Amino acid sequence: MQKIILDTNVLVSALISNSYPTKILHEIVFERNVVTYLSSEILEEYIEVLNRTKFERFHNFKNNAEVVINKLIEISILCHPTEKLSILTDLSDNKFLELASACRADFIITGNSNDFTLDKFESTQIVSPQFFYHQFAK
Repeated sequence: MQKIILDTNVLVSALISNSYPTKILHEIVFERNVVTYLSSEILEEYIEVLNRTKFERFHNFKNNAEVVINKLIEISILCHPTEKLSILTDLSDNKFLELASACRADFIITGNSNDFTLDKFESTQIVSPQFFYHQFAK
């Protein structure tokens, strides 16, 4: 089974639109067709970002975000990376690479191609939600 890590922007997109991130979250992640990994740092980022007031304009966003976070906590494997990396220019995004290295993830799924400029890190492919969804659906 494929091991994945979801960038925070994928969760935001899944909660505000009906697009590839939504399909990944509901059809793949929540149906447990992949193994999803989390670290404490990433979980903290999810919670902080999804509680930002700018998302209050979206109907029921906060309640839906809480459901998503709780479901991810329930089904994900919590991993504790020990190696600190400094590879990406947005240093706060390095935690995703640290987790990928620690759990040997197959994919980091992100809509942030500006900061995730690598196509691959170690054995982990860094892909867009659209690319992952189409690859998974094959």
